[in-house]
Amino acid sequence: MKRVMATAAGLVLILFLLPVLLVEGPGRTGTEEAPLVLPATPTPARVQGETGAEKDAQTMVRVAMEGGEVAEMTMADYLWSVTAAEMPASFEPEALKAQTVTARTYTVWKMAAGESNHPEADVCTDINCCQAFLSREQAAANWGASAAEYTEKVSAAVAATDGQIMTYDGQPIQAVFFSSSAGRTEDAVAVWGNAVPYLVGVDSPEGEDVPSYHTEVTMTAAEFKEIFLASYPGADLSGAPSGWFRNTTLTASGRVAAMDVGGVTVKGTQLRSLFSLRSTSFTVVTGEDSVTFRVTGYGHGVGMSQYGANALARQGKTWREILNWYYTGIEIG
Repeated sequence: MKRVMATAAGLVLILFLLPVLLVEGPGRTGTEEAPLVLPATPTPARVQGETGAEKDAQTMVRVAMEGGEVAEMTMADYLWSVTAAEMPASFEPEALKAQTVTARTYTVWKMAAGESNHPEADVCTDINCCQAFLSREQAAANWGASAAEYTEKVSAAVAATDGQIMTYDGQPIQAVFFSSSAGRTEDAVAVWGNAVPYLVGVDSPEGEDVPSYHTEVTMTAAEFKEIFLASYPGADLSGAPSGWFRNTTLTASGRVAAMDVGGVTVKGTQLRSLFSLRSTSFTVVTGEDSVTFRVTGYGHGVGMSQYGANALARQGKTWREILNWYYTGIEIG
């Protein structure tokens, strides 16, 4: 992979060329389906870095914090806090680098596309809208005795990938990511209804060593009825639960695309949201008076799997190879 050192002026040009794609935020838990049309906004403010090579230090990011205030910080500082929040710092260095480039690319996309939820800021700290965020103090408290080691690992990931982003046809991509899959990632069109050439399903090597890889959500038949009928009052949930579920269709990655529940066709993404399932990779098991969802993986399944990235890093893949694995046809520069 040819290494391209983009200049600050080049980044300005990229920001004005950004396309509008229609999918949700990148976080591990998002389940929204509605597309969002994002208008272009002016290029963000810049400051002079200490050296020309410190590209992340030359770009300022306006971040809407949880309390409502807007903090302005360098891209380098913002990416440190995002990487620390979004991926376990115990992961392999190359996986952390891949996460940092993914976060940087998504941030560049957001900065140019704009956001109606927080027009006064480029990004926010809500994972359902933008990306997670941890201050250095919060991260150190979470890491405990490993704080010094993990602080350096995250700093190294940011520095080693300084200024690098992913592009498709010369434009920054919408670099969505999630936690873990059931062996294969998902096509964007299967989740959000929009075909995106670089967000197509690929094999993913994570497995049984992923924490909470297999989960169950169990409820009584009465509890299921109450929740489901509140959203789908036309469903017929008479008789035993074994007769409620029919005609399951799967996506190319093996996730639930849709199923008939009480005679009503419901998308897998809708069931995931309704019953707070960790993913749409699930099966339904019924008892005489119970309904159980058996779920594998965590997240919407589109883009880079974080645990898959760590597995690839353990196999010796570089961060560039990891990103090219999960994002089809992209360039890095």
